[in-house]
Amino acid sequence: MNNLKLKFLVLGIVSMFFSCNALLKKPTVSNVTSTYISKEPLTTNSHAATLVEYKPNEIMASWFGGSYEGAKDVGIYTSVNKHGTWTAAELVVKPPVIKGDTLACWNPVLFKSSKTKKLYLFYKVGKNPREWFGAMLTSLDNGTTWSAPKYLPEGFLGPIRNKAIEINPGIILCGSSTESIENNQWRAHVEIYNEVTDSWSKIAIPNDKGYDIIQPTILVHSPKKIQMLFRSKHNKLVTSWSLDSGKTWTNAEIIDVVNSNSGIDALSLSNLLVNNPLLQGKDWFNGRNVLDVEYSENGIKWEKLFDLENQKEGEFSYPVIIQTTDGKIHVAYTYNRKYIKYVSFEMKK
Repeated sequence: MNNLKLKFLVLGIVSMFFSCNALLKKPTVSNVTSTYISKEPLTTNSHAATLVEYKPNEIMASWFGGSYEGAKDVGIYTSVNKHGTWTAAELVVKPPVIKGDTLACWNPVLFKSSKTKKLYLFYKVGKNPREWFGAMLTSLDNGTTWSAPKYLPEGFLGPIRNKAIEINPGIILCGSSTESIENNQWRAHVEIYNEVTDSWSKIAIPNDKGYDIIQPTILVHSPKKIQMLFRSKHNKLVTSWSLDSGKTWTNAEIIDVVNSNSGIDALSLSNLLVNNPLLQGKDWFNGRNVLDVEYSENGIKWEKLFDLENQKEGEFSYPVIIQTTDGKIHVAYTYNRKYIKYVSFEMKK
């Protein structure tokens, strides 16, 4: 080999090395700020936050609150972030009385339609997650006023905890799941809501290995390629893919991302995941003392960017993550069941 060929070979190897390093380089995070949405909560217990950009760069939060999860006084609250400050929390859904029994509200999910411009507030009603049923409110004035509660058709729950997506204008894809009464078996599925016909349909998630999975979060990789990540009882996240815009899904498979059987949420625009990255403990809340933000290029291999919380004890769980028009990223999560904590940051790849 002559010197010229050797020189080009070395240059090629060096170029390849730096190119690979560039591909593997993690994004940088800046301008991290945090606060509690309600510095003096109206209820003893607050949990399961959701966020939505209801106007360009303006966000609304919702969560359920009451004496404790499942109590008869648990309703749905909202607050709006105006100029960096959260408004006083408002009770927008009172616990309903059905057949003489007062039932708790659960897991609100906010969604803004690009087609109708309606703001949706999906939620669940019931004694527990094994017996609850789906409900929703809508608003045509961005939450200033809301419609009366409307219950979903029997067998439909809507988005179970994480945000929905529009696969086409007016066609809303919801990650959903059930927990059986008989043996607490967890199974996930997809529900599609058609705004024009006001109708619901259901799509199965193949699960030949019988993984116990609930609470899907959705990552959109392209118009046709959609991924779901599931919370599971198996100390790892589980995934399924669609290559036809959500019409069919691949068999559920475990991926090598540790999770303490706690809620997760993901962000498509920036390939981010908010996760409790510890193993399950003896009690249900063990492993929820660390909550991080992770980054991925492919939806399979995830790497920690930074910790939102890392404490010896505590429960920091059920996160939501969104990105507003200005590129800023917003996260909200349960802080020891007393507060809903809000964190914002910027990211550069």
